[in-house]
Amino acid sequence: MKTTILTWIIKLTAVVILLQTLFFKFTGAEESIYIFQTLGIEPFGRIGSGVVELIASILILIPRTTLLGALLALGTMVGAIISHLFILGIEVKHDGGLLFILASITFACSIYLILMNKSRIPDLLKLKI
Repeated sequence: MKTTILTWIIKLTAVVILLQTLFFKFTGAEESIYIFQTLGIEPFGRIGSGVVELIASILILIPRTTLLGALLALGTMVGAIISHLFILGIEVKHDGGLLFILASITFACSIYLILMNKSRIPDLLKLKI
């Protein structure tokens, strides 16, 4: 698949969002701890989701593994969006809904990357671990 400038913009958008949240997760920022305490999965959920997001970011940037990275990012963002809608609320600690918006943007970027790489799904299913 030929990678276009638009595809790279989408990739970088998702990766920048995923990576910028890592600082807050890995340093134990107050808002991050609050979120994962509210979800009942602090600290393992916070650190675990950070690790998954780091792996997804790296995989998204490598053309051969973009599909796998986008799938990981999508799964993580589905969890984040569901958490916002049903437990946390759209706005968390007066952030104006920023975290929800960032999760939604990353979700949309992941969908785009999956659709652009859907021809690779059969290859992904053949992976032997």
